[in-house]
Amino acid sequence: MNFDNLDLQVHKSQIIPRVFMKGRIDDILQALRYYDQNEVKNVLFNARYLDKKTLALGAVYFSTDKEEFRFYKLNQSTPQLWP
Repeated sequence: MNFDNLDLQVHKSQIIPRVFMKGRIDDILQALRYYDQNEVKNVLFNARYLDKKTLALGAVYFSTDKEEFRFYKLNQSTPQLWP
C-alpha cells in the first residue's frame, strides 16, 4: 500500500481493523480518538476478517456479544475441514 495516497477517511474500513489487530494499546486509543466511536463500531462490526483477540476486544469495548460481528457470523457459517 502506498502511504502517500492513503486517506484516513476514505480507507477507514481498512485502517481501523488493522490498527486493532496489529497495533499496540496506544495505537488503538489513538484510532478511537481520531475516529468517531460509532464509525469504529460500524467498521469493526462489518469487517470480513478479525482475529480472535480483536473480536474479543471489540465485544468487550462495545459491550456486546461476539455474535453481533459480521466476521463471527461468516466464520460460523464457513465449513471447516476435518483435521
